[in-house]
Amino acid sequence: MKRWATWVVVALFAAALGAGLFDAWVKRTDLPVTVTDSSVEIRDRDGQLLRAYPVADGIMRLAVTPDQVDPLYLSMLFRYEDKRFHRHSGVDPVALIRATVQSLRTGEVVSGGSTLSMQVARLLEDGTTGRWAGKLRQMRVAWALERRLTKSDILTLYLTHAPFGGNLEGVRSASFAWFGKEPRRLTPAQSALLVALPQSPERRRPDRATDRARSARDMVLTRMVDQGILDVTDGLAAITEPVPTRMKAFPRHAAHLTDRMRARHPDAQSLHLTVRADLQMGMEQLARRVAQQAGRRISTAIVVADIETGDVLASVGSAGFTDESRLGFVDMTRAVRSPGSTLKPLVYGLAFDQGLVHPETLIHDGPVDFDGYAPQNFDGTFRGDLRVREGLQMSLNIPVVKLTNELGATRLMDALKRAGAEPSLSGGQPGLAISLGGIGTTLEGLVQLYLGIASGGQGPVLRRIAGAPTSLQDRLMSPVAAWYLGDILRGVTPPAGGRRGVVAYKTGTSYGHRDTWAIGWDGQHVIGVWMGRADGTPVPGVFGGELAAPVLFEAFGRVKPDPAPLAPPPPDALILGVAELPQPLQRFRPRHAAFTATADAPQMLFPPDGARLAAQDAQITVKLRGGKAPFLVLSDGVPILSRQYQREFDVPIIGRGFATLVVVDGEGLSDRAQIRID
Repeated sequence: MKRWATWVVVALFAAALGAGLFDAWVKRTDLPVTVTDSSVEIRDRDGQLLRAYPVADGIMRLAVTPDQVDPLYLSMLFRYEDKRFHRHSGVDPVALIRATVQSLRTGEVVSGGSTLSMQVARLLEDGTTGRWAGKLRQMRVAWALERRLTKSDILTLYLTHAPFGGNLEGVRSASFAWFGKEPRRLTPAQSALLVALPQSPERRRPDRATDRARSARDMVLTRMVDQGILDVTDGLAAITEPVPTRMKAFPRHAAHLTDRMRARHPDAQSLHLTVRADLQMGMEQLARRVAQQAGRRISTAIVVADIETGDVLASVGSAGFTDESRLGFVDMTRAVRSPGSTLKPLVYGLAFDQGLVHPETLIHDGPVDFDGYAPQNFDGTFRGDLRVREGLQMSLNIPVVKLTNELGATRLMDALKRAGAEPSLSGGQPGLAISLGGIGTTLEGLVQLYLGIASGGQGPVLRRIAGAPTSLQDRLMSPVAAWYLGDILRGVTPPAGGRRGVVAYKTGTSYGHRDTWAIGWDGQHVIGVWMGRADGTPVPGVFGGELAAPVLFEAFGRVKPDPAPLAPPPPDALILGVAELPQPLQRFRPRHAAFTATADAPQMLFPPDGARLAAQDAQITVKLRGGKAPFLVLSDGVPILSRQYQREFDVPIIGRGFATLVVVDGEGLSDRAQIRID
């Protein structure tokens, strides 16, 4: 063999041996942890960021992938930092040789020579850049990263960990802090600034060194024009764009709700709420404005819910989360307060179902005394005979207490629990005053109650996490009773500027003027408003109709310019004047007249109370004893048979499930039975 051939073989063997040793050296590299904590993010139903939380060390590090970043920014980044990123194996020899020659020639660092992979190695290990030992370590880790990760993975690590000044890590955090937006769409000037900042994040912080930040940005722009990434016109326009001079606050919308959902799902890295970000921001703005107009220390809470799904579309817990003068950190959607008159519709709905009254029934508004409890109307006056409809629309106290007395306070408490209103009683047994607000509940609880009414007597349970299973609350009342309430409450006079007849609503004011409320619904949404002082001190002279009702109607206008129409009446709704009603429903009779069992009162022999019956031929047989004909039969408050003179007769079955049958005789005396039809 010729000598030159021998040297070729030796050289190849040495190269192979060197490559093997190099391979083994890279393989033995202990890689730093590449999976690090990123900020917990809570988003709205469409993915818009509502809230981001710093990681344990206070760093804002928002997770990001290359497809979430403006392509122009990535093009600038590669051109400025690592032209051959997609071609080298972690270290770019050309860039290293150029940087070394420039350093030897000038005596200072002109270009770094570090690839993005080497910069990721430094960021993950928090290493140095200038010393040769540190540079060698970066090169070794970069080679190892390139063998174990994809280029996309490495780029993602850079985009997530690159420093941008202060507590900002990652391009998404920087984009929110300096420009107030996601980095999907950046201007050329914004992209150039984000390319320049990581090279010297503290010295170039725009809020502290605006001139240096501008110079660094413009240097990037100049190079991008020179290299054809930008045309001259775009480059000149970008240089004239101002540099941000302050760090913007990260989004913090639905602050109370996001805190609560994060605490409820502590292991979730990302949560999607049912909230609509645009609506949430509009409601927060409304709450701030009306609270400031209302006076010192006044706060506001608003909840908007979808009737069909129960989705919470907006939840404002206070007039300002950081407003200490108004105790903004207190979530008034969850604070237990007296609901004032907002429970009155529930009393009337239950009374409709029990056959006690109809919206057109006459009821007497005059002095009463229930074993020493003598309620008064808010204005201290009596109005004599009036229709039940008018009693609810005027929010009179005496008629509703009369009905509560007939129903029983326990029945009202049970209905509140079935509704999910979370009633709170400070002690003892519930009394008649609970219908006037003598009980505690929350704004969310009241919205849940009104969802049931607005949905025809049985509504969805409030849902806050997007995609979570839906469920229904227990039935509160029949569809007929619920429709009666909507028909009555849409006739309440709206506040100035509000459209009449499109929103059914009720206001309330708690004892001592501590809380004012307004809650209502149209065909699609239920909205609840609370206003008052978070510390529970009185606000003298304010009423729900004056303070909270205008806010309610403005909130409906922000949800939708034209409210959706209310539901039409069910087929079995009794739409009659008082003179056309069955005699027992023409005038409300107190318990001793209408519901006390006497020797002459009718007794329902069949079906007995609590009976469970099988449906046959769409009717059941009723057998009576006593009473004076003619008889009227009601099922869940709806007349199903009238002017019946026999004591054994068939009545039609309205539907399957639980029902309350009431038989009223010609003297107004009655008997009832709770039955179940299978």
